[in-house]
Parts: sequence; structure tokens; C-alpha cells
Amino acid sequence: MIILEFIIGLALLIIIHESGHFLACRLFKIPVDEFGLGFPPRVATLFEWGGTKFTLNAIPLGGFVRPRGESDLTVTDGLLASNPWKRIAVYFAGPFMNVLAAIVLYTIIFMRLGMSDPQRLDVVMINVVEPGSPAEQAGLQVGDILLKAQDVSITGNDTLREIVYQNLGKPIKIEYQRGDTIANTLLTPRANPPENQGPIGIQMGPPTIPVNVFKALPAGMVATYQHGEALLTLLTHFVEGKNTSEGQLLGFKGMVDTYSEIRQGDGPAGIPEVVNVLGFYTNLTVSLGLLNLLPIPALDGGRILLALPEIIFRRRIPTRYQEVLIGVTFLLLLGLLIVVNVMEFF
Repeated sequence: MIILEFIIGLALLIIIHESGHFLACRLFKIPVDEFGLGFPPRVATLFEWGGTKFTLNAIPLGGFVRPRGESDLTVTDGLLASNPWKRIAVYFAGPFMNVLAAIVLYTIIFMRLGMSDPQRLDVVMINVVEPGSPAEQAGLQVGDILLKAQDVSITGNDTLREIVYQNLGKPIKIEYQRGDTIANTLLTPRANPPENQGPIGIQMGPPTIPVNVFKALPAGMVATYQHGEALLTLLTHFVEGKNTSEGQLLGFKGMVDTYSEIRQGDGPAGIPEVVNVLGFYTNLTVSLGLLNLLPIPALDGGRILLALPEIIFRRRIPTRYQEVLIGVTFLLLLGLLIVVNVMEFF
């Protein structure tokens, strides 16, 4: 069931992507011969609307749009023969829909979790307590306000972090507030904490306040931008060969394993499972959108790049050259996907 959930979620994100291409074609009056749910072979034609066949296909891992004249310049009302600005808009619309989906998902997440209280940005509250951590052993709980560490007032995350790292392996006194009660406890920061955990095993930040959609939406847009910026930075590090622990390429098995961990309650502690699931698909849709905009001919970004000479130099790259570039880069990407997926089993 978890694998089926993942497949359905991934398929929906791909269909959202393809719906962008479809809607752009409809907007510019470029006929679309087929909108397929899943990948061929075709199982059935569901219905026909506006000259487009909506089909159900056997491989349930996404979908596709088949514009008329996609690779045939002789089809005068087709995609390839259309104005280059229209083609660019059609190619861009798919990734745009994925980015739009990310904004919506982030908006829902902010509405579910709330946002930092701007009036209390200097207050440090515990948002997550890792199981078995020094913080849990000391009795600290989610929602506790941290007041002092070693009798030094905590006025921000950096204050506590500095004191903690100055006292690795040594007991430190923490004064905290829980409701109307102020109490003290002792804990010992770990010099070698588990992966993805800090020395005392908490995640902290300012207190949060509930927000409505009108406040969550701008925050969702900012979060999507920052997410995309981080993804592109990570990709740049991979290309430059820099070692990084910020992320890694995942194949189908890796994504399924990650999703399974979330669904089995192994996501970030203290965060509702539904938010972890939304965060997982937010990451997928941002990746799907931005990676498709890379200037590789087999991807949407590459198709945009191939259309630019018509605008700049008033000359079209010969169709046969475009087909070769698209075919070769498609095979290279397919090879990379195979290698990434195979390596996950070793």
C-alpha cells in the first residue's frame, strides 16, 4: 500500500506537469492529439474532448501530452511550426505547474504548522525532541521555552548553540518555562551525536502562531524560491565534484524507502505525519519542475534553448540536428537513471 501511495503521488505530480503543457497548447490553439494517464501501451481511451483523446495506459508512473506536429515542421498548425515564443511558453508551462504545486503545498504546510511569531523572535522554543536524546532524558518537551543555559539568558538560537558547543561532554544547567511554571534541569551535550541530530537532540525556533491562507501563501512563495535556490546550489556542487552531505541523487528505490520511513513514523520527530508527507511531495515537485528546466535538449529547458536561435538570429536549428541532440541526451539521461537505480541495490 505504501508503494502504491507513492506511485499515485508521483504520477499526480507528473500529470500536473503535463497539464501545464496541455493548457498552454490549448491557450495558443495548438492541437493536442493525446493526453495520456500513465505510459504506453494504451489500455483504453477514456473520452475525447476538443480533439484530444484522454487515454489510460499500462505503466502507472506519470503521464504525457502529445501535441500535434511536435517533431514535424510540415504540420502547419502543429507545435514545431508554431511561433518560437509559443513553443517556449508550452515547454515552460510544465515546470511552472510543478512550482505552482510546490507553492500550494508549502501554503498548506504553513497553515498546518503555523509561522514564527514576529513579536517573539528572540524567544527560543523547543519544536522537536529526539527520542533517547539528552534533552528527552532531562525531561524537556516540545513547547518548552528555553530561558537560560549556565545562567546565561538565551536570546536566540545562536546563544544556546554557543554554550552547548562550549560544554560538549559536560553537564549544563537549563532553565525553561512550561506553561506558567519555571523549572531547571541538567543535561550533557553529546560530542558525537547520531546523524542528523545535534548535541542535545532538539530542534528549536521562535514560538509559532496560526496563520490563514492570505499570510501562508506569500510565505509559501518565499519557501518555494528558497527551496529551488538550495536545489540549484546542491546541483552545482555535484557538477563541481564537491563533497556534500546536504543531499544525494535518489532512484525509485531510494524515494520509496524515504517515503516508507515517513509513513512508518520515522520522519522528523515532533512533526505531524501529514506534514512530513506533504514535505516529501513538495521536494519531489520542486525537483521535477527545476530539473526539467536544465538546458539539456531532452528536457523542457533544452527545448527552450533550441528555440532561442529563432528569436535571436531569426534562424531555426535544422530539425534533424534537433532530433539528434534530443535523442542522444535522452539516451544519456536514461543511462544515468539506470545507473542511479541499479546502484541503490549495492
